[in-house]
Amino acid sequence: MDGTSREARISAAFISVADTLTTEYDMVDLLHTLVSECVGILGMEAGGLMLVDGNGDLQLMTSTSEAADLVEVMQLAAAAGPCIDCFRTGVAVSVREISESQQWPKFRTAAMEQGFHSVLATPMKLRGKILGTMNLFGITAGEVTPRDAAVAQALADVATIGILQERVIQEGHLMEGQLHRALDSRILIEQAKGVIANELSLSMDDAFNLLRKYARDRNLTIRSVSEQVSTRAISVRQVAAISH
Repeated sequence: MDGTSREARISAAFISVADTLTTEYDMVDLLHTLVSECVGILGMEAGGLMLVDGNGDLQLMTSTSEAADLVEVMQLAAAAGPCIDCFRTGVAVSVREISESQQWPKFRTAAMEQGFHSVLATPMKLRGKILGTMNLFGITAGEVTPRDAAVAQALADVATIGILQERVIQEGHLMEGQLHRALDSRILIEQAKGVIANELSLSMDDAFNLLRKYARDRNLTIRSVSEQVSTRAISVRQVAAISH
């Protein structure tokens, strides 16, 4: 990607994230857009995003692949990893070669099993309040440049402001209702992905991409489409037809 196209991609990413912040935006869609854009701009392979709940515990809200999902869930279960450290300190954590890192042995094993060699964890924070982390995984070793890290942080900041817009922060946590709805959305999305993947013999990643494209092309939320797929209000064939 040359300098001009890269700058255009970055500008488009900010517009894409901001465009998701409609009056009644879908938080899961916002978070997935954020992670997907950062993965593309930084040339990473996959990513995930965690937010803190009312009990101070991190919850996985979205991921761009099953591989990233597995690594994120492992970190949460072990309460250890670069993404956990990023959340605890509020400082970005970058690892150029996971196989050489002596920290977080369980994370190292899980990440390498999924083919990841590098990671950048970026805090989602506003005025000192840390709401979660955005985590990007690469399949090649290499240090994330300061410029790339700054772009990831800036996009995360835009999304954080959007999440908190007109919402109350209580002791640094998101309002429970908003977070619970987002977690419910994730469950519905996983169910719909399973239905689509099973009927069309697709991977879970491809099933999600199909689901998201259908929702976007019809100006619907991923949550509402997922619910309709899960309840068979719309058929999998209808969702699949959008790709033809």
